[in-house]
Amino acid sequence: MNGILIENARIVAEKGEPFSGWILLEDGIIAAMGGADKPLPPEAASAVRVDGEGGWVLPGFIDLHVHGGAGGDFMDADEASLRAITRFHALHGTTGMLATTLTASKERLDAAIEAVSRFTASPMPHAQLLGVHLEGPFVSFKWRGAQNPDHILPPRLDWLEDWTSRWPGLIKIQTLAPETEGALEYIGRLKACGIVPACGHTDATLADMRAAADRGLRHAVHMFNAMRPYHHREPGTVGAVLTDDRIMAEVIADGHHVHPAGIEMLIRAKGPRGVILITDAMAAAGMPDGEYDLGGLSVIMQDGVARLRDSGNLAGSTLTMIDAFRFVVRKAGVSVADASRMASLNPARQIGVDRVTGSLAPGKQADVLLLDAGLGLRRVWIKGQELAP
Repeated sequence: MNGILIENARIVAEKGEPFSGWILLEDGIIAAMGGADKPLPPEAASAVRVDGEGGWVLPGFIDLHVHGGAGGDFMDADEASLRAITRFHALHGTTGMLATTLTASKERLDAAIEAVSRFTASPMPHAQLLGVHLEGPFVSFKWRGAQNPDHILPPRLDWLEDWTSRWPGLIKIQTLAPETEGALEYIGRLKACGIVPACGHTDATLADMRAAADRGLRHAVHMFNAMRPYHHREPGTVGAVLTDDRIMAEVIADGHHVHPAGIEMLIRAKGPRGVILITDAMAAAGMPDGEYDLGGLSVIMQDGVARLRDSGNLAGSTLTMIDAFRFVVRKAGVSVADASRMASLNPARQIGVDRVTGSLAPGKQADVLLLDAGLGLRRVWIKGQELAP
């Protein structure tokens, strides 16, 4: 099979500043790359040449928090939904993702995890499922947001032991409220199992958060949303995340969940290495306005914004990773290179796959995006295979 040579483009490499040059993809990996003045390797002679037309070459996006899209939800626990979700998000630049669950019964969570396990046992044609993100059910009733209150409960170590024994290595992140009874012990056990403990849907104080971080908490979901806000006399969950370099912060960059100035403040506090772009997309992403289900709760999407019918709370998003990437560049003053880091390398490092994917470097998996000069997505390669439109 011939390789792919993308030339006449600005390459956002793993190290250093972006440069004008070329990148060669062969046998599913990045074979070589170089500046415009660097000679092409001999194997480039037989490669299919792609003119970048002065656009950008980026690593594929990795979404650590995504519930669905194209009408499907990971809680559906069926292959058709998983195929629809992974194809939809791949068409918008996501090459790897975590199947994210919702607060639900143990039986439904088990079914969702099992569906991902089966799906990942065979070659995946679209965005690669890199594991599972359990969002809940051990969250705060007060800050439940769009989590179903009927299934919220304190941490259950027996559930964790069951999950890790039945599906070893599949769960990558679990979100919980650190202030709940038994949470600190649970966080310690998550860390021991190689699962990233995350805070979210939480009323944790600064003291709660620092104690949780000491036990191994390393991640905060959808920053500023569904968590105790900052106050100058009790900095709360928000203040703890902003000031603790041990904790990576997700953000939904859609202009609805967080004001652009809030995103800019987050990046100034954490630095580009401390922020992860996510979608938190639900089944309605890519679909027309109307009524949808989210974990048994009725959601109304109007003008692309999803809200719970009963409370009006934001209910996930309809965001895609390419739109999140463009939003932080255009609205929050982030450079293309830093936005790429937040959408690709940071999430890869957080779940321990950065030696394989998440950046452009020789020997890494050929998960590659070609954007035009205006940041429009032109082409997507996953493991060196171009995604068909």
